[in-house]
Parts: sequence; C-alpha cells; structure tokens
Amino acid sequence: MESVAVFAGLHPNPGHHNSLIGPSRTPINLLPPSIDRNHFSPLPLKLQKLSHFTSYIDNSAINSGNTFRVASPLSNVTSELADIDWDNLGFGFMPTDYMYIMKCAQGENFSKGELQRFGNIELCPSAGILNYGQGLFEGLKAYRKHDGNILLFRPEENATRLMMGAERMCMPSPSVEQFVEAVKATVLANERWIPPPGKGSLYIRPLLMGSGAVLGLAPAPEYTFLIYVSPVGNYFKEGLAPINLVVETEMHRATPGGTGGVKTIGNYAAVLKAQSAAKAKGYSDVLYLDSFQKRYLEEVSSCNVFIVKGNLIVTPAIKGTILPGITRKSIIDVAINQGFQVEERQVSVDELLDADEVFCTGTAVVVSPVGSITHQGRRVTYGNDGVGLVSQQLYSALTSLQMGLSEDKMGWIVELK
Repeated sequence: MESVAVFAGLHPNPGHHNSLIGPSRTPINLLPPSIDRNHFSPLPLKLQKLSHFTSYIDNSAINSGNTFRVASPLSNVTSELADIDWDNLGFGFMPTDYMYIMKCAQGENFSKGELQRFGNIELCPSAGILNYGQGLFEGLKAYRKHDGNILLFRPEENATRLMMGAERMCMPSPSVEQFVEAVKATVLANERWIPPPGKGSLYIRPLLMGSGAVLGLAPAPEYTFLIYVSPVGNYFKEGLAPINLVVETEMHRATPGGTGGVKTIGNYAAVLKAQSAAKAKGYSDVLYLDSFQKRYLEEVSSCNVFIVKGNLIVTPAIKGTILPGITRKSIIDVAINQGFQVEERQVSVDELLDADEVFCTGTAVVVSPVGSITHQGRRVTYGNDGVGLVSQQLYSALTSLQMGLSEDKMGWIVELK
C-alpha cells in the first residue's frame, strides 16, 4: 500500500518522490523510516481543530519503509495533536516524528539536508564527539498561536552563535540560511507535537558534532548537523515561581581562555557535580563565580543572571567565560525599551546580596525569578518570597512577544504560515 505523510508547510518536489520543498523553496530529502519501535510510538492521536494545517502520518508509513509523499497543506482541514497530557508537560525529552540531518567533510561546506524518521543514530566508537568532545548544541523554541500559525524566536541569532562556537571548536558549520531553513523544516514536520497555545512550547535542539572517526587528537574528518525537537513545559518544577540558588566557591564553570563563551557540550558536563550536590541540599541550581578572584558573578549552570537595584538592572559582561545568551540579549533590549537603566559589567557577590531582585534568563527558563541566594552559609531572600515586580514585568513582556500576544516591534519573530 502506498504510504502518505502530510506536513504543514512542506510541499511535493515535482519529479522527486523522496524529497520535499521546504519553507524557502529549497529541496529537502526525506529518508525512509529508520526507527527503534521500542523507543518511539507515534500513536494514538487526538483530533483537535486548531488550524488550517494538518500533520497526519499514516501508520503504514512507519512500518513499510516506503517512500513518503507529501500532500499540499493549503486545504482547510483539522490539525491533529499528539495524544499527550498537555496540561502536565514537564521539561523532559519526548520522542517526536522527524529529525533533520546534514553532513559534510572537514574543509567542505554543508549541503543536502535530510528529514528522516526520529530514531537512534550510528556513530563509530572513534568519533570525535565521543572521544574528544568536539560538539556544540543550540536551543530555541517554537510556539503555536491561537490562529494555528507557528512562531520562532530569533533563530538567526542561534545560527550566528553556532557559527562562532564552531570556529572555536575547529568545526565547519551551516550558514545562517541553512540553519534557519533546517529549523523551519523540522518544526513543520513535527507540527502535531507543538503544544496548544499557553500549554508550553516545542523545544528545538540543533546539534553540531564531529562524527568522523579519529584516534589521535585532531579535528574529526566528518561532521554532522542534526536537529530534533520535543514538546516541553517549565524548565524548573517551580514554574514562574522563585528558585533558590547557592553560590559555588570551589568549582568553576569556565576559565579565561577556555570555552565558557561558546555552547560546547563539555561546559555542561562540568557543572553536573556541583549542581547535583546543590539539588541534594534542596537548592534549585548553582551560581558560579569567576575562577580568578572568586568574587564576581558569572552565570548559573545553564542561565545568565541579572540583579535589580531600583531602576538599575545589571548583568555580568560577556568576556569569554560567559555564554552570550539570546534571551539575555533580548531582555536587555526589552528592559531598555521599558525605561530601565541597564549595565553590563562586573557584578560582585556583595552587590548580589544587596540587590532588590535577582532573576535568571535562558531559552529553557525564559525569565526565572530568584527567591533566595545562599553564600557561604548566609541566606538572603528577595521579593518577600514572591515573584519580583521587575522579573514579572520582563517575563510578561518577552513571553507575550514570543507567543504572538503582543506586537513584534523588534522584528524578532519568524512566523510559519
């Protein structure tokens, strides 16, 4: 039996049954199914009339190995959502339908990206990513509007940051256009996994890795760019509620001259020990200090940090050991537009403990207010155990923009029809 898969925004490529025309009219190959059926199941589905898009996937397509063909999404049909509990989404991995893969050799350029069924990937035990940690990742989100349209937030910024990180890690990288096109295609192929408005978002995880085999310490001979997605709710179980941080004084996230300023995978493995110890004591996460003087703030395990004093908002300056967060950058612009004075500079622990409010920013958390900071046994609380006014104001402004609830005067939103 002929298998059919229908995706929002992806159209048949005339004369090529194994490829699609992506959002920017670029052909995208569609590989036959390759999936661990014990690890992934696309059923059951629940019909919900949300938009003019459809993302129906015929079960026979999963089991047959036949070539997929794509029908036009322009007809006025109902959209089907995955049958999951949208009201209780946490921030955890959930297998979806498709992932995007693109490869290139060292010294060459990426081309010919492919959408294939989500599943395990094959790597040589001697792959550069496994032996020497030659890898980067990004994180961004897609939101569903009430009219069914899908929104991306500043994907070109993630593309630019990936290119910067790739240069530091001696890897080729997709162009900004290739990155954004791949994100669009992956999101549209997994449209049924985007939560209903107000229920969460589709977290998008691009990976860039040295996938070629290498034994001696050297850049890998081949590289893979991969994107997968997962529906998510709040990163912290508290949601938009104050989190409790502890200042780490012995272990450090990054050092001058290292890779703290790029989103390489090793940066995150390095924080696991301190983070695990902090969570075992009841803290939400760890706030790291500079490795030289051990008195200036750097960042939380996976978030940038801000302090508020009156009308002044201060965040540590980007100086090579701090990741240039896209949410951080956006919050700075939003705060300035709302009349706050914003400074990027060194921030001491003493200044932190004397602040009116403290909050963290990141793709996963967006804005997360801090309820308390513990430093060398001293605990300081903020906001009378509630969400601070500035944190709430900035969170509401940014999320309203990301979800399409307010006018995008910044030109940050990419809307997928």
